[in-house]
Amino acid sequence: MFILPQRLNSKPLSLFCNESLSVLKEYNIRRHHVEKHRAFGTAFPKGTEERATKVQSRLASYNRSCSTLVKTFTAQERATAALAKKKRPFTDSETVRDCMIAIFDEVIHDDKIKASVTSAVKSMPLSDTSNTRRVEILATDVFEALLSDLKKVEVMSIALDDSTDRFDTAQLCVYKLLCLLPLKGHTTGEVFFDKILSFFQDNGLDVTRVCMLVTDGALSMTGKVSGLTARWTAVAPRMTFLHCIVHQALCAKTINFSHVMDLVTKVTNLIRGGNRALSHRKFVAFLEEVNDAYGDLQMHIDIRWMRRGKCLERFFALRTELPVFLEDCVRCDTSAYCRKLQDTRLSAQTGSVQRWFLIRVSKSVTLSLLLPRHGATSCEVQLDPFFQLQKSEKGISFWRLLPESHFPLLRDFSLSMASMFGSTYICESSFSTMKHIKSKERNRLTDETLFQLMQIGSTKTDIDIQNIVQQQGRPQVSH
Repeated sequence: MFILPQRLNSKPLSLFCNESLSVLKEYNIRRHHVEKHRAFGTAFPKGTEERATKVQSRLASYNRSCSTLVKTFTAQERATAALAKKKRPFTDSETVRDCMIAIFDEVIHDDKIKASVTSAVKSMPLSDTSNTRRVEILATDVFEALLSDLKKVEVMSIALDDSTDRFDTAQLCVYKLLCLLPLKGHTTGEVFFDKILSFFQDNGLDVTRVCMLVTDGALSMTGKVSGLTARWTAVAPRMTFLHCIVHQALCAKTINFSHVMDLVTKVTNLIRGGNRALSHRKFVAFLEEVNDAYGDLQMHIDIRWMRRGKCLERFFALRTELPVFLEDCVRCDTSAYCRKLQDTRLSAQTGSVQRWFLIRVSKSVTLSLLLPRHGATSCEVQLDPFFQLQKSEKGISFWRLLPESHFPLLRDFSLSMASMFGSTYICESSFSTMKHIKSKERNRLTDETLFQLMQIGSTKTDIDIQNIVQQQGRPQVSH
């Protein structure tokens, strides 16, 4: 008696010996039954009730076995997904299992139920090798879903940046985590473009659909002759590129901010710099006594200029408490610092810097230069009957519904603007995730596994594990 499992590329399976045949042919099935199960026909003659009962028994046993395997696989996928989302090592799954067994031992009082649950948890394959296979399956599902969505869109924007991992391997991040391309040699614009073009072609994506390319402004990215943007523009003439507004360092690098930051750095060092542990403890206790919203000052170094705003924000929130503490608790002469902190011009200077920064950012992408090319005015759109029927739609949902036959240029322009990245910050955030995953304790991770873990750990979409289980041809590889 054979059964054909309901999965892709399934093979006939014997219900008596659990052996599968390589080819689905009547001759192969008959020969297997005659050679290995000849006694079955004698013990259970055809047409008898005993034969029907035996067949139903074997079929029920097979269904229970399949159900157990599917539940095991689902539980294993969920455990692996939880570890990957928390960016934890694969070996932590063994620790989690030991914790679960300890909890069950204390919480479950029925010995029979406790033994059953504990046995099920112990039999769960959660080794690092099994988790590696599960991560590959989960990441493939996430990647295919993203790829399917990208093939449906008319235009897309890409943010690019490169960094190095623990092994000094250059990694080119193409966001939205579409790929993480390892670069073993030089990192030139030609290498970048060849890698990205090869990836697009292998996955059926059209490079001419890229309407905006955002880079960090490096010469290999923006070079006019051999840079990535020059090579990409030659293939997609309509594409434009943007220099990341964060890497432009509009505020931190072009304004002489030393008259403010020197004071902040010196006062901070008086309180918690060098061998001033006692002063630091007194300052924290002082802030607790006055019930201040901030519990401490932030240290600052020039290389981390992007944190300068947070450092200034906290310093000026504490500018009324700082003179009091400096006069009472710091032994050296701090009168000059106290006078500067009480000077109202310091806050005014910081406010003017903030306003200047906002003006520069707003001018970084000038929409007024683009709008006249698209024909339709705002009045024409509002008077159109389509607009009257779609007043409830807002944002990108409205522009998707805009009829291409009436407003082709305006619709394309709106979708292009909606897909734009303003900076490569999201790539920098991905690199932080990369270095958290591929730490000095996990520096043997391969490039493929690293990217898969980053995809699972960074995705905001829910992974349909039940669908993954149903699509697997052989749910439990280790059995």
